[in-house]
Amino acid sequence: MKTWTNPVVDGWYADPESRVYGDTVFMYVTKSRPFEEQDNLVLVTTDDLTNFAIHPDILDMPTYVGAHFAIWAPSVIDKDGKYYLIFAANDIHSEEEVGGLYLGVADTPYGPFANVFADGRPLLNAIFNRAQPIDAHFFKDDDGTIYLYYGGWGHMMVCRMNETMDGFLPMAEPAFGGIARELTPEEYKEAPYVEKIDGKYHLMYSSGNWTNGSYRVKAAVADDPCAPFVCYGEVLSASEIADGPGHNSAFTFRGVHYVAYHRRIIGDTNAHHRQLCIDRQDIADGKLQPVTMTV
Repeated sequence: MKTWTNPVVDGWYADPESRVYGDTVFMYVTKSRPFEEQDNLVLVTTDDLTNFAIHPDILDMPTYVGAHFAIWAPSVIDKDGKYYLIFAANDIHSEEEVGGLYLGVADTPYGPFANVFADGRPLLNAIFNRAQPIDAHFFKDDDGTIYLYYGGWGHMMVCRMNETMDGFLPMAEPAFGGIARELTPEEYKEAPYVEKIDGKYHLMYSSGNWTNGSYRVKAAVADDPCAPFVCYGEVLSASEIADGPGHNSAFTFRGVHYVAYHRRIIGDTNAHHRQLCIDRQDIADGKLQPVTMTV
């Protein structure tokens, strides 16, 4: 039975990365404001999918040297009792600019997350294969290996994190910088999210333009986390309910599978007016099924 109302909180939020720790759903989100006002990240939590709490400014920003604006698209993973959060900063367009993907760590999923590097540097500043270092996503496989998927400008890359979560393992060729491989699926724009279903690796990713109703989510599948993903359908798109749903993640709570995503009010042309929503997603015949958006 549906217990929530969309959007789940008031205000403008985007790019949700959802995790379940204990009996609580954690959704890490971008402040959906002009880039210069995106100065930290926000956490939204719920333990019943009815009441939602907002936890502002979860990053220890002084530890991220040079990260001042366009603080975007977090992803969180747990390892060895710690919680690691990766995010993009400064919307960099060249390797000469300060910014890229920064990595923080905390003792709890609530944060605050401080830079893993004492000197405050980003984890990844390189622009491999014309993939802007944004929209990072951590995926942990059954053997504990943690993969980092990321990439804007129409290119999706994958790296493997090392055991100490402060660098990357070598990637077999072909690889960019020896650490990153391209896995760009059909009509990929940005925002990868990976989950494992019945031994297969399923990718959801955003296509279209994030500023308007063309934004949407497609699904793809692969037999290996570092193999090309083959698109098999669209799972989120505009309807009579809302425009431009995208940059989603997924979570299973009390035995039910959901997507967390942002969407736009039909007719609202302000690019930053994005709302945090959740809806149920079915899995059938080994595939992620299209989502029906609700209010």
